[in-house]
Amino acid sequence: MSETLLCPRNLAFELYEVLDAEALTRRARFADHSRETFDAALGTARQIAQKYFAPHNRTSDEHEPLYQNGEAVLIPEVKPAVDAFIEAGFHNAQRSFEDGGMQLPNLLSRACFAHFQSANIATSSYPMLTMGAAHLIETFGSDDQKQRFLQPMIEGRYFGTMALTEPHAGSSLSDIRTRAEPAGDGSYRLKGNKIFISGGDHPLSENIVHMVLAKLPDAPPGVKGISLFIVPKFLIDDDGSLGPRNDVLLAGLFHKMGWRGTTSTALNFGDNGNCVGYLVGEPHKGLAYMFQMMNEARIGVGMGAIMLGYAGYLYSLNYARERPQGRLPDGKDPASAQVPIIEHTDVKRMLLMQKAYVEGAFDLGLYSARLVDDQHTATNDEERRNAGELLDLLTPIVKSWPSEFCLKANELAIQILGGHGYTREYPVEQYYRDNRLNPIHEGTHGIQSLDLLGRKLMQNNGAGLQQLLGLIQDCCQRAAAHEALAPLRQPLEQHIARLTRVTQALLGDLMAGKINQALANSALYLKVFGHAVIGWRWLEQALRAEHGLTDGNPADADFYRGKLQAARYFLTWEVAGCQHELTLLEARDDTCLNMQEGWF
Repeated sequence: MSETLLCPRNLAFELYEVLDAEALTRRARFADHSRETFDAALGTARQIAQKYFAPHNRTSDEHEPLYQNGEAVLIPEVKPAVDAFIEAGFHNAQRSFEDGGMQLPNLLSRACFAHFQSANIATSSYPMLTMGAAHLIETFGSDDQKQRFLQPMIEGRYFGTMALTEPHAGSSLSDIRTRAEPAGDGSYRLKGNKIFISGGDHPLSENIVHMVLAKLPDAPPGVKGISLFIVPKFLIDDDGSLGPRNDVLLAGLFHKMGWRGTTSTALNFGDNGNCVGYLVGEPHKGLAYMFQMMNEARIGVGMGAIMLGYAGYLYSLNYARERPQGRLPDGKDPASAQVPIIEHTDVKRMLLMQKAYVEGAFDLGLYSARLVDDQHTATNDEERRNAGELLDLLTPIVKSWPSEFCLKANELAIQILGGHGYTREYPVEQYYRDNRLNPIHEGTHGIQSLDLLGRKLMQNNGAGLQQLLGLIQDCCQRAAAHEALAPLRQPLEQHIARLTRVTQALLGDLMAGKINQALANSALYLKVFGHAVIGWRWLEQALRAEHGLTDGNPADADFYRGKLQAARYFLTWEVAGCQHELTLLEARDDTCLNMQEGWF
């Protein structure tokens, strides 16, 4: 079987034909880069992922971390992989040259990191969490905090986590009970418990810097009373050396269905009354600060879901090409040779579904990474503001749509392998188990749907939504110049027209105070909105494929035809198939809202 680390041709298509990565080199920050330097970074990422990450993907699944003498113990292959990642510079891929970074655009950094997520989602999570925590301190921390904690994180000596969830509260952060008392010397003493803390303990770094949400004694109720604290595993002496162990106890490890190679920890803060923490920024603004890391993590989770779906798709595709079984319906001669299962129409259907899901989501994930670059490096304030507003709107989709439909792709991969897919001798069952976490962590599917419908659509007077609708309209207008794309364009236009009416009605209900009714079917709304977004991205890909067939390399003709067929599938099967959900939303169906606890 061939490898399952991305498709190089599709990656080049996305970066250079769809998203115009080379245009970024005309911006001052990226002027020292070129397509050659981009491709060199991508090639290095691929090599390290193949050499260090992929080989222990199954081993870390079969030998999950152990709790021994109050510490988490990992298989030995994890540290060399993480060290190679750091040594190659990917830990600081976006950081400036003068700070020891590669100064890559976010788009290229995400594309490089996708190789590691595809090769080994569990091991790749350790640097991903650290990069997010470091960025949080860099944005909101004091100069002293940056010197003590950020610099060692940049150097790869310290790793980081985000500690939000508590046993009694789950996703309801307004109900956290972890407390922070001023110690009189500028530091604080924390007491509380956190669970499901990924990377909360491990032997991969000298220190672990926990970004902890807690409440001060004078905190107002709810989310407006949450503050953010740096809580290191080991205290730091004035000279920067490691001091004594902080009062942070690893209470235990969770044993998960998948993603087993990443420690998932229960942490106790202050069991001995001496857990030292340092306030980040201003009191009671911790959740607003943490949303920076959470949103970065949500995009990272979405990309992780995509890459797991992608890996399963590529594996099942190669399996279908190599596995002979049965004959076509009109093949009546039992003495004739069996055909590869890829020739069976239903297998083609399942492969086409996977391709539509994973390559559509991959496009959206990289498009969102490109928006981050525009948000920070576009040539004027208006372009930067527009990119930020559009990214805010799309973030719930980037996180949740791949988490649902790339998981579906993993299910289809298992189905294609049949009985073999259900065994642990083949990797597709692990891809499914690993991916099943993604609809849950970093904001469940339901939470993301409430965020989209209840908050993001109306944010900044709907500026992001108006941008999105304008972009889709522009795409449809460009597609109208290609007669062959009319069967793809028309379902999207019809879907957008009806979705717009539904959206206006639901927002009207929200403004009228009918909040429970308007949000009752938000999960359905997230699906149909997400299908609109992915449908738009597929139409954009179809446009580039049309140009490729006309002006590109004839050797790529099959690649471009495959793009057009996947776009046709998604827009004529999936987008056109959303009518039932739109009908339920139009009717404000209250079947779920009015169900009573006693009726179950």
